[in-house]
Amino acid sequence: MVEGWRNGFREATNSKPLFVTIYATVIIGVLVSSFYVFSAIYSPTNGSTSWLSSPPLSTAGRIRQHPQENVTFQSPVVPPPPRALPLPSPEEAEGKSLGKIWVSPPRDKKMPPLESFKLTKELFGERVKDNVIIVTFGNYAFMDFILTWVKHLTDLDISNLLVGAMDTKLLEALYWKGVPVFDMGSHMSTVDVGWGSPTFHKMGREKVILIDSVLPFGYQLLMCDTDMVWLKNPLPYLARYPEADVLTSSDQVVPTVVDDSLDIWQQVGAAYNIGIFHWRPTEPAKKLAKEWKEMLLADDKVWDQNGFNEIVRKQLGPSVDGDSGLFYAYDGNLKVGILPASIFCSGHTYFVQAMYQQLRLEPYALHTTFQYAGTEGKRHRLREGMVFFDPPEYYDAPGGFISFKPSIPKSLLLDGKHTIESHFTLVNHQMKQIRSALAIASLLNRTLVMPPIWCRLDRLWFGHPGTLVGSMTRQPFICPLDHVFEVNIMLKELPEDEFGPGIGIREYSFLDNPALPKQVKESWLDVQLCQEGKEGCEATNITTPSGFLKFPKRSNEDTFKAIFSSFNDVKVIKFSSVEDAFTGFSDKASRSFGPWNIQTWERREIQKTGEEENKTPGHIYYDMYWDEKPGWKPVPPQTPEEDHPPV
Repeated sequence: MVEGWRNGFREATNSKPLFVTIYATVIIGVLVSSFYVFSAIYSPTNGSTSWLSSPPLSTAGRIRQHPQENVTFQSPVVPPPPRALPLPSPEEAEGKSLGKIWVSPPRDKKMPPLESFKLTKELFGERVKDNVIIVTFGNYAFMDFILTWVKHLTDLDISNLLVGAMDTKLLEALYWKGVPVFDMGSHMSTVDVGWGSPTFHKMGREKVILIDSVLPFGYQLLMCDTDMVWLKNPLPYLARYPEADVLTSSDQVVPTVVDDSLDIWQQVGAAYNIGIFHWRPTEPAKKLAKEWKEMLLADDKVWDQNGFNEIVRKQLGPSVDGDSGLFYAYDGNLKVGILPASIFCSGHTYFVQAMYQQLRLEPYALHTTFQYAGTEGKRHRLREGMVFFDPPEYYDAPGGFISFKPSIPKSLLLDGKHTIESHFTLVNHQMKQIRSALAIASLLNRTLVMPPIWCRLDRLWFGHPGTLVGSMTRQPFICPLDHVFEVNIMLKELPEDEFGPGIGIREYSFLDNPALPKQVKESWLDVQLCQEGKEGCEATNITTPSGFLKFPKRSNEDTFKAIFSSFNDVKVIKFSSVEDAFTGFSDKASRSFGPWNIQTWERREIQKTGEEENKTPGHIYYDMYWDEKPGWKPVPPQTPEEDHPPV
């Protein structure tokens, strides 16, 4: 090829000058084009991406992934235009450039005055994309929930979000973390207000005032509570219903559809839940928000969600059309859709029924409703689902962890009918093992990784037949910890002289969490219980050639402390079982370890029939020491005086 070019050039020099110019121009053009092509092909992929190329598909933050979602798709590389034109950034190419999130301002920079964080159309407009803004709000007590909420959205490559701060402490904290924030002007306390308290209801009113204030800006508003997380980008789903004025979640626990279409509104008997709902700035929506706000401001005893349901349900129907699932409500002009409970999940459809798994669907959202033990219970639920973002130290606690493999006979789990008696027999069997594990954790000054707990019956705050009729609850099922234990009491700091030293706990999914650091995963000791007297079963700190430790059953305090003191540097000690592992504390008073001797929770009597129909349901309490009380039975108290936790 080179020889051909040389001959061609020689011939050209012997011809007329015009042809020399043409040959030179062609050769230079070929060289320049080759340079661009080779540069495009061999340029590093981790550098800046051409604005003509598609960005990588984000899969972070999803619960389940299909194989094709792990592939990065890019458009064919296109050479730049012949003229040197400035190339826009990917954000500018989409028509909007949003400020980055999680980029902290320089520490030597002074924080802007609070006035600059006021709720204005301009402030919201800085975060809007495709005319949509996603908003949550709260006070400093919910900082970790808010950071979790933001992290899930940014992991989904969603940045058109804003957080409303109800106190200055939260506003400042979010600003320095690089989270977009605005001032709600509420001047609330920074502590947890508690569900159902007057301050809680005030927070609800702030939500309604916020919606009424934002809709006139002309932006679509996706309003969220802080105790929910996004598992999948919801914006394409919401865009499927452009005619809807309001799309709302619900407390529905019985499926009305088995795909990802809107719930069938005629079959939804549960309350519309305002923890997740999408508003378009239409006149019917603005009218609804205004009336809702005026109702709540006129009567501080009305709960915001009850008020919303009361107004919207003034008229229900007819359907807008035969296909979309939208219906007319409120004044006959408002178009409403109910988000499917299977994929816009409540705490019941996600944690108890696992409805999305049974229907083979991918969930968009998880909201911690149908849950107990207050804020601590919500946090623990999200941790069980491995969707809560904790700081690194949470995953590497001082002293390390212990865990154990529960032992459950098949007969307790699967045989016979699902009754109160069979349920309590199953749970009590597991509770006795947890009690032993807590004692061992107390002896070794370690944090206990709780086991999954199997239940036969559901937990609800009203009388029920064991599981909700029409729901997809399978029996038995792994129930959330707050179904059996009062998580808020377990985590409460109590006087050590009265209750003994506290014992840290972790959720049952803890050791499977991808956030678990390498130094914890790789520092592990398996302990195999053995029968003392059998060959190789003796109290020693020497592990077997395969790397596990044989440890005699029915060991006492001194043996536990002596043997396991050699493994203080090991992060995780896992017992093959804890049944008959520990003989008990030598000092009877020592068994009052932490708050565990008083924690219990109430279960309302179920399956009321006949003459008991009008009887006020009593409570059946779990008892950590049920096996030490002769004649203990899972029966409700017979008198109001008997209706109290066991002592």
